[in-house]
Amino acid sequence: MRFSAFSIFREALRGNRGWTPQWREPQPKPHYDVIIVGGGGHGLATAYYLAKEFGVTNVAVLEKSWLGSGNIGRNTTIIRSNYLLPGNEPFYEMSMKLWEGLEQDFNYNAMVSQRGVLNLCHTDGQRDAFARRGNAMLMEGAGAELLDREGVRKFAPYLNFNHARFPILGGLLQKRGGTARHDAVAWGFGRGADMRGVDIIQNCEVTGIIRDESGAVTGVETSKGRIGCNKLGLAAAGHSSHVAQMAGLRLPIESHVLQAFVSEGLKPVIDSVITFGMGHFYISQSDKGGLVFGGDIDGYNSYARRGGLAMVEHVFEQGISMLPGLSRSKVLRAWGGVMDMSMDGSPIIDKTPIPNLYLNAGWCYGGFKATPASGFSFAHLLAKNESHPTARAMRLDRFERGYQVDETGNGPQPNLH
Repeated sequence: MRFSAFSIFREALRGNRGWTPQWREPQPKPHYDVIIVGGGGHGLATAYYLAKEFGVTNVAVLEKSWLGSGNIGRNTTIIRSNYLLPGNEPFYEMSMKLWEGLEQDFNYNAMVSQRGVLNLCHTDGQRDAFARRGNAMLMEGAGAELLDREGVRKFAPYLNFNHARFPILGGLLQKRGGTARHDAVAWGFGRGADMRGVDIIQNCEVTGIIRDESGAVTGVETSKGRIGCNKLGLAAAGHSSHVAQMAGLRLPIESHVLQAFVSEGLKPVIDSVITFGMGHFYISQSDKGGLVFGGDIDGYNSYARRGGLAMVEHVFEQGISMLPGLSRSKVLRAWGGVMDMSMDGSPIIDKTPIPNLYLNAGWCYGGFKATPASGFSFAHLLAKNESHPTARAMRLDRFERGYQVDETGNGPQPNLH
């Protein structure tokens, strides 16, 4: 349905009562082929690809709050595939290719903006490590350019090039990287799944996991009653450990809060994504003019969506080292997302030792950018009972077997590897 400027203004005055809902509000059925716990980006993408690519439509997505209320709406919107290791780079490049066709695929404006992602280097060792990472990216077709100091100056002249402690020597640029509108991604996947018959059930908290005498999962207890299923997929982001514990499964992950910030609206100045090489700071500018930035996780375990002031100071110090002008802008608001941090910084997409229970968790800093590939790979696992080829390194038992994918999860920081 198309609306004129006058009709949009009228709807605003009427409290938006005339808009058509983009998905149904169904009541739970007694039984589904697949139940997915978590109505965020990964859960909704899984349901969408299950229906679209694999023909599995008797699916329910259970969300304890409202659709998109979790980490899908609590991130800094960055998409990229500038990873190094064989277990990660092909997977994130798969995600980038899906991002590039996503809006056409689900017919929704997700505001995908391939404005480029530039990672700064400040030492000779970092520059050498970036050359290695760039070559790994080129081998997977991801595209990479290793810029020298003048190349970075031409690309981003507003940076602090003469910092006595952290001089900028160059950077690794992925022009295909950028940003996407995080909540629109959830809406697009949600609408697309609903159109294909998936039941998206909001305000439906899972309170227990039902198992039969053999130990196999047969359903869930929820705030809306008992619901049966043939397969149960967990995509509960920072609450994955809590939900898995309902089935007696202890996961090799910890939950931490990751803070993000946005400044007041400013005139356009940062037309790409820039990351600091001697710490963990990243920044871009939204379409509204706000500078969107973040840094490290708070170092303590927490399920709270708020962080400590010590980390606020830490993030701002790094940002001002890289971009002194940031000190003159006012922070408009801050928020936090609960991150499930795996022991090697890489995610888990796998069957669990418990029959009929499947896991999508441990995304660390990489959750949003992985949304399409995560959903596709998890849907493949649920539909075919085998890992997608690009997700085979993301097995749950890799920690026991000694096959970790040690990439910290926070992007190109060779000084940390």
